[in-house]
Amino acid sequence: MSDKTASAPQQGGNQTDSRSGEARSVRLEERHGLFSPLTWRILAVNALALFVLVAGILYLGRYKQELIHSELEAMAVQAEMYAAALSTAAVGRGDDATERVKLETAREMVRRLVGITGARARLFGANGQLIADSRNIQSFGAGAVQAEELPAPGDDDELAEIMRNLTEGVLSLFEGDQPLPLYVDPPIASASDYPEVRAALAGYSRGVVRVDGRGRRVLSVSVPVQRFKQVLASIMLTKNGDTIESALHAVRLDILKIFVFAFGITVLLSIYLAGVITRPLNRLARAAERVRRSKNRQFTIPDLTDRNDEIGDLSGTLRDMTETLWDRMDAIERFAADVAHEIKNPLTSLRSAVETATRLKDAERQRRLMEIIAEDVQRLDRLISDISDYSRMDAELSRAESEEVDLRVLLQTLSELYNAGGNGPQVKVTAPENLVVPALESRLVQVFRNLISNALTFSPEHGEVRVRAWRDKNQAVITIEDDGPGIPAGKEEAIFNRFYTERPSSEKFGQHSGLGLSISQRIVAAHNGHLSASNRTLDGEVKGAVFTVRLPLETSGR
Repeated sequence: MSDKTASAPQQGGNQTDSRSGEARSVRLEERHGLFSPLTWRILAVNALALFVLVAGILYLGRYKQELIHSELEAMAVQAEMYAAALSTAAVGRGDDATERVKLETAREMVRRLVGITGARARLFGANGQLIADSRNIQSFGAGAVQAEELPAPGDDDELAEIMRNLTEGVLSLFEGDQPLPLYVDPPIASASDYPEVRAALAGYSRGVVRVDGRGRRVLSVSVPVQRFKQVLASIMLTKNGDTIESALHAVRLDILKIFVFAFGITVLLSIYLAGVITRPLNRLARAAERVRRSKNRQFTIPDLTDRNDEIGDLSGTLRDMTETLWDRMDAIERFAADVAHEIKNPLTSLRSAVETATRLKDAERQRRLMEIIAEDVQRLDRLISDISDYSRMDAELSRAESEEVDLRVLLQTLSELYNAGGNGPQVKVTAPENLVVPALESRLVQVFRNLISNALTFSPEHGEVRVRAWRDKNQAVITIEDDGPGIPAGKEEAIFNRFYTERPSSEKFGQHSGLGLSISQRIVAAHNGHLSASNRTLDGEVKGAVFTVRLPLETSGR
């Protein structure tokens, strides 16, 4: 009952992983198209930048103000010319010897002077009353006939007008202009209707911008008509802002044409850029998914390293990672096979001893068989303990936090431990002070205990084990030398293999599992170091073995 309960969560977790993997595969297939999510994001970012740029250009606020200012200045120059002409030709002395405006002459001059400018001219007397209007072509007053300017051919295109007004309305939201006063054209105008006329009658020139009922700008300028510094009248020129709007519209139209072209180029380049990025990424993702789902090695990660960019680096990294995973799986399989083989030997010996013991009647022979059984059980216990330590070592090293380990203190402590008995080979340590390495101290102690114990095992009764440590640039180098028979020729690398044993003939069989040196090498490699073995020779004769450990030094300023 408990076994079923324990296995249920694992089965549910596998089903969840399977469902998530299938959903991921579906997403990968759906994204295998021209417009993937990443493509849309790249296109949106590029288009947004282009839109912001074009919107800023279309604003044209300063350009519009410059056009209005230039138009007002040109109208002011024209008004001053008209005022000078009127003050010369349309002013005379009255019966009371005062300067007065000749009405008929002034009206005729007003109509003729503005005929070619397209502006409307109105002349106001000193009392503020309207004297002349360029649009009045006959009598002046309530029954006057006014001339109205007809639109040019084609200007009555309502759709074009609607589009222009819509464009202007949208752009006006971004321009933030102050609202303009409304232009009103009363049937009988007077100076009180126009502040610029009142200013001109006071001797000052002034220009004003207004909007009419259709929202179009109306520009007006008023200047005084003077004779010998005496203000006799005010000439007011009025002109709509169609020329300004046409100029702005033409510029914006050109900008929009360039924008359409640039937007098309942006879309094409974005699609190309996204394709260069998304297609290989999608290819790598789908290949990784196939590798994950496959049960063998028929699928591989595509090699894109020729691109010489980040995606090529990603491809190489994924390929290396996949190979590392396969190597790890192979190592696990080999480890499992080696463990099964090593455990099978003592189990076979145990089974044979137990079967023999049940048939024997001799007490002495049964005792000897029980000793063999006890030794095999002890061997199995040691073997299983070393296997357990070996299997969990990688996980422990990946979780543990490194600390500063002083090698001199560590090696001195171990030498005192081994020399405490006083008998057998002695351990001598030579190491400088403050030789610090970043490491997991317990595992580093395990390495040097294995190496020193191995050296002591092969050393003669009155020999010694020499442990030396020194700095070599950015590394700490530690050597362990003994006076034993050395390493068999050609076995300098093989001695680090799992379950390899090469013990002295005097040592009892089964005292070692053959994992000590392999564990030591893996611990040193996990600390970014290197462990190697060689023979110490003199005149071509082997004088002992040398194990060399290289570890990176602490880089925190020591």
